[in-house]
Amino acid sequence: MIAHQHEIVLLGVREGAIAGHPILAGQPEVRDVHTVSLYIKPLHQPAWYDYLLALQPQRIIFNPGTENPELAQKAARQGIEVRYACTLVMLAQGQY
Repeated sequence: MIAHQHEIVLLGVREGAIAGHPILAGQPEVRDVHTVSLYIKPLHQPAWYDYLLALQPQRIIFNPGTENPELAQKAARQGIEVRYACTLVMLAQGQY
């Protein structure tokens, strides 16, 4: 994402860092989210439904292994674009 000049906010269940970028724990207040790129298994997603939908992103990308029809349906009902795709492939092919 960074190599393609996209601003990122990393969220996780615990704090840390990836390539010098902090991982924010929990569900912090974040504004002006364009895209949510999911990397968590469907089993762990329900705890994030309300938070992710409240971000009001323009789209949610379900990366391989994260496909979740329930969350996808909730997002689509709110007018959020749903994509089942690999974010890295989308970036590489100029489809992001």
